[in-house]
Amino acid sequence: MALSLQSTKKMVSGYEIPVLGYGVYKTPPNVTEFVTLKALELGYRHIDSAQLYNNEAECALGILRSNIPRSQIFYTTKIPTTHMSYEKAKEAIDASLAAAKGLEYIDLMLLHAPYGGRTGRLGAWRALVEAQAAGKIRSLGVSNYGIRHLEELEDYIRGGGGGEISVGQYEIHPWCAREDIVSWLRDRGVVVEAYAPLVQAKRMQEPVLRKLARKYGKSEAQVLVRWSLQKGYVPLPKSVTESRIVENSQVFDFELSAEDMEELQTAEYAPVSWDPARDSRL
Repeated sequence: MALSLQSTKKMVSGYEIPVLGYGVYKTPPNVTEFVTLKALELGYRHIDSAQLYNNEAECALGILRSNIPRSQIFYTTKIPTTHMSYEKAKEAIDASLAAAKGLEYIDLMLLHAPYGGRTGRLGAWRALVEAQAAGKIRSLGVSNYGIRHLEELEDYIRGGGGGEISVGQYEIHPWCAREDIVSWLRDRGVVVEAYAPLVQAKRMQEPVLRKLARKYGKSEAQVLVRWSLQKGYVPLPKSVTESRIVENSQVFDFELSAEDMEELQTAEYAPVSWDPARDSRL
């Protein structure tokens, strides 16, 4: 079945997540409400925020101003790296709910990165599980977790810690494929989200990308979003420019060939953001 902006994937939590999200990483608070509302007016139904972005309240205002039924919008936020312990994570959850006043619940809450050591990480997860049981959060997940962090959490869950990993969010694009982590997640039915799918516009001059953009009559950004969708990921493109917010959503009317998907794949490992998944100190 052909994908559309309203298409969803079912998570192990039982809830649905839209296949394309709108990211607000580093979006200034004074424009976040406007661009969130604009994205929703254009058909996006998935907004990805975080406490670290300092724009949760503005995201919520944009969602509420849209007058779209709450049940049709998927809102994500994250426990910050400064709150990776049981007590601190509980504070963070309540703070995120207070900031998103009017949304009533959080669709997905992630541990933003594997800080805090084993005790802190598992304590923060326990806080998420309790908030899920209380109806404050619907689905749980992690971001930037390496395989050893994932296995630590899986052992804890299997040992009675509760909850389920519904989503793993990572920087993923042709120059940072993370196939080992993707394989681990997929073996367990975890939805893979790709942040920085546009590589922060640092690879737009790549010859292969420019060639494919010409071939399909699309922008380089649209080719990258389409690559992510065809890999089965949930990409989270970010822009504060209205024309690009539109452009990033117009990726459902073409399909990259198998050969072109293969050509886009590289052996490079060049993240453009932070990389806690490979930080041996964590």
